[in-house]
Amino acid sequence: EALADDYRQGRLAAGQLAIVATPRLEGLLADLHGHHQIEDFHYFPVFRRLAPEIGPGIDVLERDHADLTRAGLAARVALRELRAASAGGDTPTSALAADLGLAAMSRLCAGILEHLRDEEDLIVPLLLEHDPAGAQPHGEP
Repeated sequence: EALADDYRQGRLAAGQLAIVATPRLEGLLADLHGHHQIEDFHYFPVFRRLAPEIGPGIDVLERDHADLTRAGLAARVALRELRAASAGGDTPTSALAADLGLAAMSRLCAGILEHLRDEEDLIVPLLLEHDPAGAQPHGEP
């Protein structure tokens, strides 16, 4: 959001936006992927076993993971297109690409925030009640 504001206020050109936003996005996507791997392969299976009644909620969170992955890929593509469009300088094309890139990143961030709120409602109470660190998913030694 700060980068979007800087771009909209003219403190960052479209090409600079792509240069600064790309590594931030890549770091976010890497962290997000790691977080989802822990949930998908450890926490969610353990919590499905400990509290089967929350299975439908976990299903929603798992679908969110797929949606967030797609949103992250869309943001990555939009930034790549922005870099390409702004390679020749700031033009109307690069401005349009910047707007599309910012919209894609905004959708990703909104999805992450919604997902985190859902996790807080469903998963955090279980984390406080159980110690999943020592628990094994059902069927594992």
